[in-house]
Amino acid sequence: MTPDEYCQQKTVQSGSSFYYSFLFLPPERRRAMTALYAFCREVDDIVDECSDPAIARIKLDWWRNEIDLMLQDHPTHPVSRALLPHLAPYALGGEYLHAIIDGMAMDLAQVRYADFAALERYCWHVASAVGILSSSIFGATQSQTKQYAEKLGLAFQLTNIIRDVGEDARMGRIYLPANELERFGVTAADLLQARHSAEFESLMRFQAQRAHTVYDEAFALLPPQDRKAQRPGLIMAAIYRALLVEIEHGGFRVLDRRTSLTPLRKLWLAGKAFLRG
Repeated sequence: MTPDEYCQQKTVQSGSSFYYSFLFLPPERRRAMTALYAFCREVDDIVDECSDPAIARIKLDWWRNEIDLMLQDHPTHPVSRALLPHLAPYALGGEYLHAIIDGMAMDLAQVRYADFAALERYCWHVASAVGILSSSIFGATQSQTKQYAEKLGLAFQLTNIIRDVGEDARMGRIYLPANELERFGVTAADLLQARHSAEFESLMRFQAQRAHTVYDEAFALLPPQDRKAQRPGLIMAAIYRALLVEIEHGGFRVLDRRTSLTPLRKLWLAGKAFLRG
């Protein structure tokens, strides 16, 4: 199996909505995005699947070293070998790859966030840094496109947090800011015990409205000159925002179930977003 084939398999098996946006990329950019996404899956899986935090840290440190080896032109892992040829053409900075790992490491040290400012710092590492790298692969020519990508990454992560409230709670993680839980009269125990209530729905409506606001702020930042190149990100946004609306329409029943869109609907949304440009 070649490094590119390894990354392709990793991406397809994930079932991620991001895969649908890759379909609309030219072959070389698609290979670059697939390698980047495979890297994100590799380090994210370490945190999600490794039950011993000490071992997880060792594995993340291995990846830090692997990134440095890749930057020195000596990668050893199939993912870093697949990513290497794309570093220079798309100006993929090692600092952002390291930042992503730092974000994964945050999950090993912190499972709750006092306020939105603290949560936003976490989101920058695990999502906005990915957005910046992705926008470079798509073809960013304007400096403001980086700001758009950062903001869009935040919107995606906020959507993920809303979707995964129950699942994350069962893993001992609560990403909803503690001061907002208190403000709406929802306790950590409510989340851990999947107690759906009017207070919880009010809390989640607040979270959803903030996510919608961040999507709108991101779109407002995208320079017209880069809009066509950044269509893959807009395709992702169409799918993720449709998911957010689906969760809203379902009454935020996210504590004991996971809301998802069918592959056919994702493909339809992707095609519609592509044609809209």
